[in-house]
Amino acid sequence: MSIWWSLHLRRDAASVPLARRLLIGTMETAGVDPEVSYDLSVALSEACANAVEHGGDSAPGASEAYRVTAYLDGEKCRIEVADWGPGCVRTQDIRPARPDAEHGRGLCLIRELADHVHIGPKPGRGGTVVSFDKILKWTKDPTLLTA
Repeated sequence: MSIWWSLHLRRDAASVPLARRLLIGTMETAGVDPEVSYDLSVALSEACANAVEHGGDSAPGASEAYRVTAYLDGEKCRIEVADWGPGCVRTQDIRPARPDAEHGRGLCLIRELADHVHIGPKPGRGGTVVSFDKILKWTKDPTLLTA
């Protein structure tokens, strides 16, 4: 089974739960194990929150949007969150935040919850792409297969 979807969202905090609910609903319908679904939804929320907070420029004409794309293909789910912000933190530059820090833990969480993480510059006019994937586990009775 292969499922793919992409969203173009405003850089607004209200967009984060929308992306998360769509991912959870897709995985539940496909029959993905709830623990795997939860891990991916938390990682997606963190990536979206980073795009909302850091993914744009305050200059006139700057993008006020970001893109979320999810692929469920066979035994793996890959998620990409792309923004048009001015900078980029690379995967190798992620450092653990202090336990009491209020900010700076999102990328570390993504790295802990996913099997593979890549953070790099977005090709073209700038921005950042956070992509991560996870091997899927399945429930015994997926809704999508019984409908």
